[in-house]
Amino acid sequence: MSDSVPETTVPVEAVVPEPDGPVESEYDREYDPAAPAPLNIPRTLTGNADVDAQLERLGDADHLATDGHIEVYEDVHRGLRDALTALDARPGPPAPPRPNEHRS
Repeated sequence: MSDSVPETTVPVEAVVPEPDGPVESEYDREYDPAAPAPLNIPRTLTGNADVDAQLERLGDADHLATDGHIEVYEDVHRGLRDALTALDARPGPPAPPRPNEHRS
């Protein structure tokens, strides 16, 4: 030891233990990219109650993790397909007669 440099000791209280795991900052706790987040996409009503109900159902995916979206999308797809099938099954107005048809 040299007389020109005084010996210093670090008090035990000043030693900060290393954390066992990763340290989370305040930002990390507030933003979790894997957490469900609403897309806030506006849905325009179509005027067809069945279709509009299915469009509203899409909002349920906003509160689910990504792996839960497929169930909602399949349900909406099924509902929209049923709504289109129902439109095809409704009787429409009678078709006008063809000009070359003969009436008896």
